[in-house]
Amino acid sequence: MKGRKDAGIARRHTRSKQEPGHYVVAGQACEAPRLSSGLYVVATPIGNLGDITLRALQILAGVDLIACEDTRVTRKLLDHYGLFTPVTPYHEHNAATARPKLLAALAAGKAVALVSDAGTPLISDPGYKLVREATAAGRAVVPVPGASAVLAALTVAGQPTDRFFFAGFLPAKAAQRRARIAEVARIPATVVLFETGPRLAATLVDLNNILGAREAAICRELTKLHEEVRRGMLSDLVARYTNAAAPKGEIVVIVAPPRFDTRLDAGDIDTLLRAALVRLSLKDAVAEVANVTGQPRRMIYQRALELTKAADGAP
Repeated sequence: MKGRKDAGIARRHTRSKQEPGHYVVAGQACEAPRLSSGLYVVATPIGNLGDITLRALQILAGVDLIACEDTRVTRKLLDHYGLFTPVTPYHEHNAATARPKLLAALAAGKAVALVSDAGTPLISDPGYKLVREATAAGRAVVPVPGASAVLAALTVAGQPTDRFFFAGFLPAKAAQRRARIAEVARIPATVVLFETGPRLAATLVDLNNILGAREAAICRELTKLHEEVRRGMLSDLVARYTNAAAPKGEIVVIVAPPRFDTRLDAGDIDTLLRAALVRLSLKDAVAEVANVTGQPRRMIYQRALELTKAADGAP
């Protein structure tokens, strides 16, 4: 009941403060301090609206303009906290025309906030071009940190976090996707990537075929009502999601780093070779496994010949 009561108070304050420079927290109307000119890169919640920082609210209330991917999405957040700062769209489709206007606002001494639909700006969005041009023009660029789907997924995946590589969204076309996976196969770090529900199963199949026996985690709808984290070997996750209904919502895939040298045993190499030989010629399979494992190509080639002869029933 307390939450409903606070929400009601917030709505009443919202109606009474329909002007920029104010925001509402826990039913209390607050006034934001005046901000100096600059570009404020503001992280917003990835799902749960309670995950915004007090500083982010002050910034969003205190700037002259908010540049956002989708004004409808950002307006929901602003309405929740009684914010009436003007918004303008800035996304990959209009960036070329919208960016000069934002830079002109900064040149005129305005304070501008940059937000994405969810999480930290510049992660898989066009914000970095605006930041580059703003800094090149000598404008102040201020980070306002907060939620990030990448970091949230890493904290619950159960994989090493001392080094990680963010691969973003993989290509939609199968050949290009497999090529990209092969590129990151030998990176000695946990791999983080975004994926859509309809493409998840196919991506998991390619990850399993190319990367082999690695642990992974599927982190879906983090911080939201239907939050779900599934962990297991890539092969287990392939079995779970293949021929199943495509999962809904935002998805982050975490894949364990490769195991090189002494940590890689003969059984792992055989598993990788068998999977590769199903898809590729002997030469290409050897090249792929050597690339993934870091093992000498001559040794991989010899083992591939042995496995091929055994499969053919040769003495």
